[in-house]
Amino acid sequence: MSSLRTLIVGFIALVGLTAPAVSLPHSPSARVQLFATCAGRLSALEEHQRMFDGPASEQTAQHKAMFDDIISALMPDARAYGLPGRQALVWQIEAKMAHAVLMQRATFSTDPRAKERAQQAAQMRLSQCQGILLGA
Repeated sequence: MSSLRTLIVGFIALVGLTAPAVSLPHSPSARVQLFATCAGRLSALEEHQRMFDGPASEQTAQHKAMFDDIISALMPDARAYGLPGRQALVWQIEAKMAHAVLMQRATFSTDPRAKERAQQAAQMRLSQCQGILLGA
């Protein structure tokens, strides 16, 4: 096992011990889907922050890089489990697009109720991902 893979597996195990509310999926494919979805959401957030809150985008970029590293470490097992090679990228792009739509509504909607719902939905999805990372 490579040192990066050992580090990532140890990180995931530590997350499981320190954050019982975060339940990681059992299959390698489902774990990749979880991390790819979070990477996509953080990618959308980073782009949004670059427009409105530049300094915050740097921290978001670091968090996204952590998810990218985890995905890279998990991909060999997920491929062996039967996950097509580009599926993680598909999940990441779909999540990025969906999250960008939520943030656009939360920022630019003229309907106060729609704006509030979009803000809550975006924050809930981000908090699910941030709860996975230690120190986030």
